[in-house]
Amino acid sequence: MNETKGVSSFSLHVLAMILMLCDHLWATLFPAQEWLTCIGRIAFPIFAFMIVEGYFHTSNIRKYLRRLFMFAVISEIPFNLIYGSSIIYPFHQNVLWTFLIALLSIVVIEKARATKKWWIFAPAAIVTVGFDFLLGTFAMVDYFGAGILTVLVFYFFHGRKWWCFLGQFVCLAYINLEILGGYYYPVNIGEYELQIVQQGFALLALIPIWLYRGRQGHHSKVFRYICYAFYPVHLLLLYFVWQAVV
Repeated sequence: MNETKGVSSFSLHVLAMILMLCDHLWATLFPAQEWLTCIGRIAFPIFAFMIVEGYFHTSNIRKYLRRLFMFAVISEIPFNLIYGSSIIYPFHQNVLWTFLIALLSIVVIEKARATKKWWIFAPAAIVTVGFDFLLGTFAMVDYFGAGILTVLVFYFFHGRKWWCFLGQFVCLAYINLEILGGYYYPVNIGEYELQIVQQGFALLALIPIWLYRGRQGHHSKVFRYICYAFYPVHLLLLYFVWQAVV
């Protein structure tokens, strides 16, 4: 594999952060600009993919989990302010909890895989996926159980073989068009009316993901923490600006 070509990990992180900002700008300051949330749909699958890449490349999974947990806690108040206009809002949890649950699940499944016994690995994987969907839904983490499944799709279909790409596309299409789908835009073509599902724009995330070939690009501890801090900081700034202009 030639790692000198393709989209870098750095570029994917920056792209995902910009697209997430667009989505949150729509949710706060520019609700009439629906194109912002349409392109914002692309951000989550990219982040989900990078969580899996982080798992396979981290040198210390415990530190990785601790960082996610720490920033999930830090992000909860800014997230609550945006979505519930209150410091305490128990009806929706920020997306880092989604990623934390998914990452813990990958650790559990990997332990079952390490036994090299399919009768242990297969049931463990199935039970974990089912439990995750229920936990994500009832805990009301961002994107609910479907969000956790999105991360696991990139885990189960990790690689650049054709069947990995096919699995990613089929599973993400089902998750975004069926499980998360609902709001759509009617488009008339002659006598026919097509329905474009808003959440379906998330499938466009596969383009930069498939162009990624393992190249890291710029990497430093400072940039890593910028990526983590961007989430709560931009939410908090958006909340203050939003409150100042409404």
